[in-house]
Amino acid sequence: MSTAYLASLPRRHQAHENVGISSICSAHPMVIEATLRHGLTSGAPVLIEATCNQVNHEGGYTGMTPADFRRFVEEIAAKVGFDTSRLILGGDHLGPNPWKSLPAEEAMGKAEAMVDAFLKAGFTKIHLDTSMGCAGESVALADEVTAERAARLAAVSERAAKESGFDLPVYVIGTEVPIPGGAMEEIEELAVTDPEAALATVEVHRAAFAARGLEDAFARAIGVVVQPGVEYGNENIVFYDRAKAASLSAVLSKMPQFVFEAHSTDYQPVELLAGLVDDGFPILKVGPALTFAYREALYGLDQIAVELDGLSPEETLKHAMEDVLVGDPREWAKYYHGSEAEKRINRHFSYSDRIRYYWPQPKAVAAVTTLLTRLKGRQLPLPLVSQYLGALYPAVAEGRLAATPEALILANIDRVVSTYAAAARTPAV
Repeated sequence: MSTAYLASLPRRHQAHENVGISSICSAHPMVIEATLRHGLTSGAPVLIEATCNQVNHEGGYTGMTPADFRRFVEEIAAKVGFDTSRLILGGDHLGPNPWKSLPAEEAMGKAEAMVDAFLKAGFTKIHLDTSMGCAGESVALADEVTAERAARLAAVSERAAKESGFDLPVYVIGTEVPIPGGAMEEIEELAVTDPEAALATVEVHRAAFAARGLEDAFARAIGVVVQPGVEYGNENIVFYDRAKAASLSAVLSKMPQFVFEAHSTDYQPVELLAGLVDDGFPILKVGPALTFAYREALYGLDQIAVELDGLSPEETLKHAMEDVLVGDPREWAKYYHGSEAEKRINRHFSYSDRIRYYWPQPKAVAAVTTLLTRLKGRQLPLPLVSQYLGALYPAVAEGRLAATPEALILANIDRVVSTYAAAARTPAV
């Protein structure tokens, strides 16, 4: 789809239109399906993004290349009848992060190959993130080094885009957020980005792009990633405080080409998300909250199955997932701390939702399939829906939502999608 709407966001903010777009950062098929079903009804453009860790030219943790991811999304779109002319695909945190254990030149070579693959697959919203140090370098790099590496990737992006036949991309720069994957501890409070630092990020990137003759590419840069003071830890959420971000928002008047992109907005209530949009953060990124809602629905159905069929604890989905998680701690062990009970609770219920990395594993797929097969074709009793999926009960009781497993899962994910859509107020096209 044309990136015209994204390109219009800075102008719209300057005109006080207060509209934006939610960025769906997930590779889970039911999240994608719920998102596209919502878009089918709203008529608005849909933005779906993949991170450098999820999807890259080597497969990422999903096993998908950018071309694979595009086909994956388009197949779901065909299933639900969504017009892909309203679909925008984005690449998030594109840079050397997956290979930062390698020497910088080797890591950047892989990042260049990744960017080439994203652009040739028709991804048209590109977040360049080269802020991380590689082998032998400091964890955080000087702004000039970060910008020079971003411009290097932009040169690859421009060349690949012109060869691809797709629209030329729009760019997002900056990275004042935690690494892809989320924070690693409880967070009490966050420092909002200094307004002068945001201005400096833009200017150092402008100079680096110009040094490579990429002025046309930089003219399509629309967003800067900054920290507005929102984040979530394993068990807590730092909510948006508009007053604390006021001076950062005000600096947009000095950089009218740009808006801010807000990462880690998961679990913020709709009124605060709308405040972010109004304050110049019209690109709202959400990821773990979507798969958190998926897990909530599955575990609710799991408990309904226990009541219906008298299952023992060892026969539940939750028990099966505990076996999967304990058997392969790589994706959670360095994030979850405390007593064994605290770690067990976080493995399943943490806001970080690191269980999301495990749903594609064969044992997890088999356990979910067993649960859904058990409940297939059965109209679930209203009192059990009320008890274990209470947020969905009114729609079921009123006949607006079928009490079937798939419908309930999609509806629970849609609660998150709808919250972001209501905050972003993206117009139909």
